Amino acid sequence: MATNDTRQPLLPGLVRPSPRTVKKNDLKRRKLCRSRSAPVDCTPLERNEIALPPHSASVFGNLNPSFKLVLLFLAIYLGVGCVCFYIVKDQVRGEKTNGVLDALYFCIVTMTTVGYGDLVPNSAASKLLACAFVFTGMALVGMILGKSADYLMEKQEVMLVKALHLHKKVSETEILKEIQSNKVRYKFLLSLILLVVLIIVGTIFLTKVEKLSLVDAFYCVCSTITTLGYGDKSFSTEAGRLFAIFWILTSTLCVAQFFFYLTELNTESRQQDLVKWVLSRKMTVTDLEAADLDDDGTVTAAEFVIYKLKEMGKINQEDISLVMEEFENIDADQSGTLSTSDLLAQSFQTDK
Repeated sequence: MATNDTRQPLLPGLVRPSPRTVKKNDLKRRKLCRSRSAPVDCTPLERNEIALPPHSASVFGNLNPSFKLVLLFLAIYLGVGCVCFYIVKDQVRGEKTNGVLDALYFCIVTMTTVGYGDLVPNSAASKLLACAFVFTGMALVGMILGKSADYLMEKQEVMLVKALHLHKKVSETEILKEIQSNKVRYKFLLSLILLVVLIIVGTIFLTKVEKLSLVDAFYCVCSTITTLGYGDKSFSTEAGRLFAIFWILTSTLCVAQFFFYLTELNTESRQQDLVKWVLSRKMTVTDLEAADLDDDGTVTAAEFVIYKLKEMGKINQEDISLVMEEFENIDADQSGTLSTSDLLAQSFQTDK
């Protein structure tokens, strides 16, 4: 790609603009605001300013559409499963309480892969039905983990930050800033707190309602939430199975999210250590040669940033090659810079 005699920085934001440049940028920004393709609100944010989400999409807003869709799928799955297993209830052996409740309980135990063994399919039809529902149930659990669990955690992050700063007056902007900078840590904390609460609630319920000893109740809780499900201890009463329908689904999902956030927190910690090491080590001649993308003997601010991002593992050479290829395709006059004429030339070629 050809370059001009006067080198233009690829990342102009790294260079302090002159007053004249600021005026020109303001003029361009005003022109952009008047263009048809520009966003309605194109007022740029200041460096220390944070973009607040609109009220309808904020953390205080209504349910996320994806979350609603997952809830709809869950309701359909449990409804169809309840009807199917109620029809074949006579082909399922084990400790039974109420036909509809047992069918719903069996659905939950199947979809979460707990499989106590207190209710077992005892015919070819019921076994094939169980096989179908375990696969669809696992897929649905994956959807819940992927869409709704993060959404629910985000809903509680604000409450957690407010609780941590109970004696301070913290604005919503400051809360959102802190959540953004410690997102994974807060999600891990929330999942840990929720998991402990679910374990305590489950243990107390099993001791009071199912009349298990404290050790057996805790043992049953642990074998359930980890989906181990030995089956020697389970929910055998009507009240117990009604509680289990909600508790098993919530607790198994919470455990999965807990370990996911634990892994993510560990990965983030290692990434931060790598970033600190990259930024603290001295640059050598070899580094200078590697950072010189256009082989002109000097390293611009943009080249330096790209090189450091590569070292941090944020981007790789393939990403850079793809972006540079797109840049060269748009740069119709091969000047090394992009202008309105380049965009017009690209549009003309596309129309042809």
